Amino acid sequence: MAKKIPLRMCIVCRNMLERDLLTRIVKKSDGSVHFDERGKIEGRGAYVCKQAICIAKCRKGKILNKQLHVDIPQEIYDKLDK
Repeated sequence: MAKKIPLRMCIVCRNMLERDLLTRIVKKSDGSVHFDERGKIEGRGAYVCKQAICIAKCRKGKILNKQLHVDIPQEIYDKLDK
């Protein structure tokens, strides 16, 4: 039996992709926001494609703010660009 590959949805383009192709941003229970590189941090997560167009739309429309219900620091958006 083949191993199931976990799929996650990009909050911008709504495409279902493998977890490795997405970047995860996490809001912890204390309200702090973190860039989750390994996908192991506890908390509410949101996934964004690594495509430049999705990152630009996310920044412009403040989609992360809406998804996580918190103001996202500018440094998180800067890390997404890299």
